[in-house]
Amino acid sequence: MSWLIVWIIVAVVMAIIEAFTLGLTTIWFAGGAAVAAIFAGFGAPVIVQVILFAAISLGLLFFTRPLVAKGFNKTRTLTNSEGLVGKHAYVTEEIDNVKATGKIKVDGMEWTARTKSDGIGIKEGALVSVISIEGVKAIVEEIKEAN
Repeated sequence: MSWLIVWIIVAVVMAIIEAFTLGLTTIWFAGGAAVAAIFAGFGAPVIVQVILFAAISLGLLFFTRPLVAKGFNKTRTLTNSEGLVGKHAYVTEEIDNVKATGKIKVDGMEWTARTKSDGIGIKEGALVSVISIEGVKAIVEEIKEAN
């Protein structure tokens, strides 16, 4: 099998993977494989093709991905746990990291909750803000009411 065919197959496979994942990662390798295929078609040595594939792929990945990612999925709605960060919730069970207890209710769902640091307890009924999600636990901090 000629290297031209190999690079075309690599480019197509990478493009198909990108179509299914939409991660903006494999598409850059498809671009590198396309450039390698062009050089293979002109009879460039295999080592030149491989170097071009690697250089073009990594160059595209590191230099253009951040620019494209800014505009990609701009209107995407946050779902599930990523949509909870920054929301306020009420403590339904006292939060104590040492005792491994604590629950909150946010958006009608009950979550196991912990504080960012051990030794900080939050009483039942307190208002908290979700600062992150770690696995299946909401990491929260108490919202101190202004007097």
